[in-house]
Amino acid sequence: MTTVLLTGFEPFAGDATNPSWDAVQLVDVPGVDLVKQLLPCAFGASVTVLRQAVELHDPDLVIAVGLAGGNEAITPERVAINLDDARIPDNNGRSPVDEPIVDGGPAAYFTRLPVKAGVTALQAAGLPAAVSHSAGTFVCNHVFYGLMHLIATERPSLRGGFVHVPYSTEMAVPDRPALPLPAIAAGLAAFTRACVETSVDLHVTGGALH
Repeated sequence: MTTVLLTGFEPFAGDATNPSWDAVQLVDVPGVDLVKQLLPCAFGASVTVLRQAVELHDPDLVIAVGLAGGNEAITPERVAINLDDARIPDNNGRSPVDEPIVDGGPAAYFTRLPVKAGVTALQAAGLPAAVSHSAGTFVCNHVFYGLMHLIATERPSLRGGFVHVPYSTEMAVPDRPALPLPAIAAGLAAFTRACVETSVDLHVTGGALH
């Protein structure tokens, strides 16, 4: 049985909850051994907890999930960049500016997940989805890059990547796009299933003009 580590984040920026973790807790994929881990929304500490979970559970696949407030769709990420540049403080009060995540590390890593197949599966499930080419420069990208650096340097057989989700309707954020938590969870389940079953991504367009 394939073991998949799913991670989500604790609340940040004054929110009472975080739909990334709330949805991850609801995900169920029959025939897949799911392990779930809450990550702190903090530079450094988030990757430390992620590494510990990988070492403990030895998964075949890691899907880290984070909140992209304002997004209308579930967006699997394609590229992690070696840059921390925080517009707001993390939950430990840190606001790094123009700092590398890994000194001397590559400028960027591409995901090891079949993001286009995952987007196709999400859309087939009736959910808004698109490939994203930037995970930002806050803690989400920090975790994404940290995960990909771990894979590149220590665990080459591991596949992993990152998915952003929108606000949940349960959060009742005014004038912002949102999806119900059960729908976000169903989307993550569909994406997980696609990643488990797909070794070579679909050769279809997922590009953007800007």
